[in-house]
Amino acid sequence: MTVQLASSVRKILIYRLGSLGDTIVALPCFHLLARQYPKAERRLLTNFPVMAKAPAAATVLGETGLVHGYMSYEVGTRRAHELLNLAWKIRQFAPDLLVYLMPLRPWKNVRRDTVFFRLAGLRTIVGLPEARDNQRRIDPSTGLYENEACRLARAVAPLGEANPGDLANWDLCLTNAEKETASRVLATLAGRPLILCAPGCKTQSKDWELHNWRSLLGRLYKRYPGFGLVLAGAREEYQVCELAAAEWGGAKLNLAGKLSPRESAAVFAHGSVFIGPDSGPKHLAAVVGVATVCVFAAQELPGVWYPPGDRNVVIYHQPECFGCRLDTCIEMQKKCILSITVDEVEQAVERVLHRALR
Repeated sequence: MTVQLASSVRKILIYRLGSLGDTIVALPCFHLLARQYPKAERRLLTNFPVMAKAPAAATVLGETGLVHGYMSYEVGTRRAHELLNLAWKIRQFAPDLLVYLMPLRPWKNVRRDTVFFRLAGLRTIVGLPEARDNQRRIDPSTGLYENEACRLARAVAPLGEANPGDLANWDLCLTNAEKETASRVLATLAGRPLILCAPGCKTQSKDWELHNWRSLLGRLYKRYPGFGLVLAGAREEYQVCELAAAEWGGAKLNLAGKLSPRESAAVFAHGSVFIGPDSGPKHLAAVVGVATVCVFAAQELPGVWYPPGDRNVVIYHQPECFGCRLDTCIEMQKKCILSITVDEVEQAVERVLHRALR
């Protein structure tokens, strides 16, 4: 494929749907586009949450300059007038290049997307998978599947090297105001090393359950009484955080629902270790350089959504039903994640803190 020279590309449309984690794993690709096309106007075509004025991606990208604007897309829409309106908006923007950063999807969907964007006037598209490559790659030596960030980087390789192995390419470009907010909210814990925890999650199949989190944090307090505990998550997870920390007898701070994702990342940057399930906060902690201990369900394939960096500990048990993609697990009663013991997670945290405090 021949890609236009940077000097001839004035406008770029980037197509990426999803929420917090989906945007974070695409950060190396956003940084690549900013490096290769610094003078081009870059807009992101993405989904907007219901009743929201801005997409979830904006809570991650903020004022970084990695994108300059957003174009809304209603996921799953088949209404002709909405599709025609979107095609008209794309034609009005008149991008020279479309960067296709979509998750793996059925081949018929990829073909349908291709037809739509061609009709919308796009001639140069980078990132479309080949039919034979529209599946997860696996490393037989490790049993791990290709990480989503690496797959996206490979898809846009004609534009340059996104290099997701370098943590610098995950930079959130936190502002001074965001860092000052973090310092202010952590003032009551000043001087203490911090354990970060975000026990909540949106799906039943990924939930390690409250009794495990409560037991774990109670044990960690006995082992590390001089530490402060910072809890994070969405507003609706505030009570979950409170109950999870019921046996933590020391200094603690529940920030669930009180900060933006970027402000949360600025808080995480002060931590010694982050503990949580497979959800957006674990990515935020990893990209600011904090070692994470991740309690993974096996509903996703091993490796695909592991956090960036080489200091993380991922606990993933792989039963025969791994890769099921179920949001709710009834038949197997969450066999994968509930087979992970409190002992196992406690020992992982101990290893990480031993390295961090050494």
